Amino acid sequence: MARVYNFSAGPAVLPEPVLAQVRDELLDWHGSGMSVMEMSHRGKEFIEIQHQAEADLRALMGIPANYKVLFLQGGASLQFSMLPLNLLPVGGKADYVLTGSWAKKAASEAKRYGTVNIAASSAETNFSRIPTQAELKLDPAAAYVHITGNNTIFGTEYHYTPDTGAVPLVSDASSHILSRPVDVSRYGLIYAGAQKNIGPAGLTLVIVREDLIGHCRADAPTMLDYAIHAENDSAYNTPPTFAIYVSGLVFKHLLAQGGLAAVERANVQKADLLYGLLDRSAFYSCPTEPASRSRMNVPFTLANAELDAPFLAEAKQAGLVQLKGHRSVGGMRASIYNAMPLAGVQALVDFMIDFERRNG
Repeated sequence: MARVYNFSAGPAVLPEPVLAQVRDELLDWHGSGMSVMEMSHRGKEFIEIQHQAEADLRALMGIPANYKVLFLQGGASLQFSMLPLNLLPVGGKADYVLTGSWAKKAASEAKRYGTVNIAASSAETNFSRIPTQAELKLDPAAAYVHITGNNTIFGTEYHYTPDTGAVPLVSDASSHILSRPVDVSRYGLIYAGAQKNIGPAGLTLVIVREDLIGHCRADAPTMLDYAIHAENDSAYNTPPTFAIYVSGLVFKHLLAQGGLAAVERANVQKADLLYGLLDRSAFYSCPTEPASRSRMNVPFTLANAELDAPFLAEAKQAGLVQLKGHRSVGGMRASIYNAMPLAGVQALVDFMIDFERRNG
């Protein structure tokens, strides 16, 4: 077996110890005689798995007792609709900060249900930075303020928590959740697709303050009401059981690494290594402003775009895969999520130095 270094933006690399445990437990989970994929979601075995996963997540993130943890489906994109249906009253207003493609999609969907105020945007610089607190034009009458915490396509990340006063702050944290400590109490709601730092695709995590539950529009589909899922312990219908199981193993793995403070230190080291090369080189360049750079997604370009195809082909031969940039921006992108080891980033840097030596 030859494992590659997978720099995919998602579905992304998972910790090898977790994959090994999944392999070992695949046919028989803890003597049950069943795979987790075969278990009833209402049976005691799976209920134990889900409750332990939630407990470990609460410990990892320090989630206060007055927040519900929901294990849902539909990806972060369904939350673009579910959020306003639950938090935006008829005739209400919401603030959105535009920092990239996913933020734009979230705002566009919210406009179907109420008035959207663009509180700030970095579109004029091709989303190369995160707006500062001073740039935010917030409406004190807004139902909530929405941000996209990390922007996978443009490689930017919030390194501060916006102050929104009494208005609940909502974050799409899909691509940087669990990469660093976070004060959950500063947010009204955090949502994230699982397929980057949490676990397999198919699971969506929602962490929501209890007072924000129970206000869903009367004409909304039942499945899009947070209260229904909270009241039924995320089991109103069959949840994504296998994805919850694997995610629970990831939570336990991160706790064993020393928690999110230790995870953050490792992520800073990896990001500094790669950005250090980009800043030293005239052959490569990074389009994002240094103060806004993402630790998870690092876009970069080559001085000569005609070398893009050879770069990708040779990288693949060296066991470095999924480095092509998003189709909307081109270039390259290295996604270095929690499960990407330092050795993988070092291998990429070594390859990039050698490629520049031979082609620069």
